[in-house]
Amino acid sequence: MNTFIKTTLAVSLAIFSSTAAMGQSDSLSTESEVVTTTKNGRINLKGITDKKWFQELQSRIKLHGYAQAGYTYSHKGGQNTNTFDLKRVLFWAEAKITDRWSFLFMHDFSSVVQEYYTDFRITRNKALTVRFGQFKNGLSLENPLSPTAMEAIDVYSEAVTFLTGCGSDPLLGVQYGRDLGLSLFGETNNGKFRYEVDVMNGQGINKKDGNNFKDIIARLEYRPVQGLNIVTTGQFGRGHAINTSLYNPTIAIGQDYKRHRATIGADYKSRAFNVHGEYLNGWDKDVHSWGAYLTGAVPLARFGAPELGKRLELVASYDFFNFNTDKGYDQHKVIGGLQYWFYKKCRLQVQYVYRNAYVIGRNDDPTEAQFVHGANHGIQCQLQVRFN
Repeated sequence: MNTFIKTTLAVSLAIFSSTAAMGQSDSLSTESEVVTTTKNGRINLKGITDKKWFQELQSRIKLHGYAQAGYTYSHKGGQNTNTFDLKRVLFWAEAKITDRWSFLFMHDFSSVVQEYYTDFRITRNKALTVRFGQFKNGLSLENPLSPTAMEAIDVYSEAVTFLTGCGSDPLLGVQYGRDLGLSLFGETNNGKFRYEVDVMNGQGINKKDGNNFKDIIARLEYRPVQGLNIVTTGQFGRGHAINTSLYNPTIAIGQDYKRHRATIGADYKSRAFNVHGEYLNGWDKDVHSWGAYLTGAVPLARFGAPELGKRLELVASYDFFNFNTDKGYDQHKVIGGLQYWFYKKCRLQVQYVYRNAYVIGRNDDPTEAQFVHGANHGIQCQLQVRFN
């Protein structure tokens, strides 16, 4: 797929160049032709693929993309809703400038430009790399991970979504867990230890900082044995509110406020099962929030269905988050379902979602919105297609 896309781009450039040249000359010599047509009408690209510049371009550029779309049914507050939805359509390109220097650009066609940054590896090994631009922050175990690798259709846990800026915190808005800034990261001891230190605006994507403070995010990973990764992260920052919030009604629009975070979690992957969990805390001005979750997937072959191999998996998750411990804004969430991997990183998912709490009204309007404890049921279906 990568070769096809790269060849298509190169052919387009070559045809454009050839067309411009024919405007100045009635004919092109055989030696100058890079795109030819066979007797049966097929296009011969050998004139391009044999060129050194094309081979160099192909070796230095990697293309990636994926799409996630599906159907959602929800029963909340006595009302039923259902809709088809296109969640994400992402495309990104990695360009290797030198053996140490690279650049990445990512765009989500269903929303906005997501990432653009450059990496430069300072050391000969992987001990130290510097990154500058817009990228995912290192807070929490889940946030740096791709949605294509997550078991839940909702992707991240409620705590991760709220505390990392993925969308449910009205004070910060929808930032997709990303920010503008500088990062130093690396790994030692044959990959057993990995560290990351980020200095970020703290305001989110595609915008300048709202104050003169910078947020510091630290991340440390330890892999004691194969398949097991223990992760702890923390953030020391100061937010700048872009909205009011039901969960923190004393913070006004445009106000700076304390925004600290702390997490610890672990991830284990094996042929038998995958499981990860985390404990998270957040402090926004005077409000404390905390949560925990445990999510995993097990191939049905483990339950006496070997003909399905590892393609069909049972998915389950328990997720708890308290948005405001003083007000008792706690929510329990349970997910159960199946996912079928029909081709490499492509899958079909069906999941049942239960929550014991929900918000009536807009969560960025504390004067009108209400946090209600009550059953909220949903069924989600999603198709994922990805190429690397």
